[in-house]
Amino acid sequence: MRYIEPYILKDLTKKMVFIGGPRQVGKTTLAKYLLKTSYPDGEYFNWDYDEDRQRILNKKWRTDTECLVFDEIHKFPKWKNWLKGIYDVTGENHSFLITGSARLDTYRRGGDSLLGRYHYWRLHPFTIDELPEGISPTEGFKRLMQLGGFPEPFLENDVKETRRWRRERFDRIIREDIRDLESIRNLQELSLFLDLLRNRVGGLVVLSNLAGDVQVSYKTAKNWLEILERMYLLFSVKPYSRSLPRAILKPPKVYFFDNGDVLGDDGARFENLVATTLIKRLHFLEDRDGFRYELKFIRDKEGREIDFVILKEGIIEELIEVKYSDEKLSRHLRYYTEKLNPPKATQLVATLKKPFDKNGIRITNPISYFSPSFYGINCQG
Repeated sequence: MRYIEPYILKDLTKKMVFIGGPRQVGKTTLAKYLLKTSYPDGEYFNWDYDEDRQRILNKKWRTDTECLVFDEIHKFPKWKNWLKGIYDVTGENHSFLITGSARLDTYRRGGDSLLGRYHYWRLHPFTIDELPEGISPTEGFKRLMQLGGFPEPFLENDVKETRRWRRERFDRIIREDIRDLESIRNLQELSLFLDLLRNRVGGLVVLSNLAGDVQVSYKTAKNWLEILERMYLLFSVKPYSRSLPRAILKPPKVYFFDNGDVLGDDGARFENLVATTLIKRLHFLEDRDGFRYELKFIRDKEGREIDFVILKEGIIEELIEVKYSDEKLSRHLRYYTEKLNPPKATQLVATLKKPFDKNGIRITNPISYFSPSFYGINCQG
C-alpha cells in the first residue's frame, strides 16, 4: 500500500483525481493496483498504446464502468477540454483517475479549464517513513542512502543495475520530456549544468557562478533550473528572511528527488534524504488538507545557518538541523531556537543510537524522527 492510496480512494467518490510526480515513481503501478483492489471492473487506457489511443478517441468503454484510468492523457492535444466534456457529461457514471509523467503538472498549471473538477496528489519515492512490506527501517535507511527511493532500484537492491537505471532515466527526461516541452538547443550543456548541481547539494547555489562554468547567460541558467524543477528532478529550498534583518535573501539550495542522484559524501546524501522526506510530507499535507506549507533554510551574514525551516501559512512550525555524526548540540540551532521560539526544534543525526533532549531541542536519529504513523496508515514493513 502506498501512503496516498486511501486518500485517493476517498477523493475518487467526489471528483476526478490526478496523480503527478517524478518519472518512474510508481504512478501507473499505483493506478493499476487501485483498479485491481477497489475497482475490479474498471478500465485502464494508456495514450502511448495505439489500441488504447483509438479507444480514447472513440470513447469506447462501458457505460457502467465504475472507474476509468487515463494514463499519459496529457499527450493528447487539447486533452483538458476533452476530459472536461467527458466528466461533465458522464461524471455521475464513472470515477476518473488521471496519471502521467511530470509533464502532467506542467500542463495542468497552464490555463486550468478543469478547475474545481479534480483533486491533485503528488506521489514521491519511498522514504524512511514509507517502506515496502518486509524491509526494516535499518535496511530501508541503508538502501535509501545508497540507491535512492525510486521503486525499481530500491526493490532490486543492486548497485550496478541502479547505475544503469539512473543513466537511462536521466537520458529519457532530458532527451524526451524536456525536449518535448522546452525549446532548448544544447542538451549537452544542460546535462553539464545538471551534473554541477549534483555536486552542490546542501550548498548555496549561485546561478551566476554556474552560468559562468557552463558558459551560458544567467537568464539561461535560471530558466534551466526552473525546467529541472518542473520535471521533478530536483527542488529548490529558498532562504527564510522574515524578521531576520541580516539574513541572506537570494541564493537557494538545491536537492534531488532521487537520493541516488547526489554526487557528494555521506553528509550531503543524508541532508538530501532529509530534504526529500520533508518535502514529501509537506506535499502530502498540502494535497490532503489544503494548507500552504514551505520548506526553507536560514543563513545570516555571520554564517549562522539552519538547514531546514518548516512553515505553515507563513508561520514557523519547526527548525531542523542535520548532522551525519556530530551529536553535539548545534550552536546555530540553539541561537535561532532562542531567537525565533519555534514550537519545535530538532537536530537529526544519522548515526545517533538513542535520542535525547537538551535546551528544549530534541536530538534524534532519522528512524525515530520519521515515523510511518505520520501518514495515518501502515507504511512500513
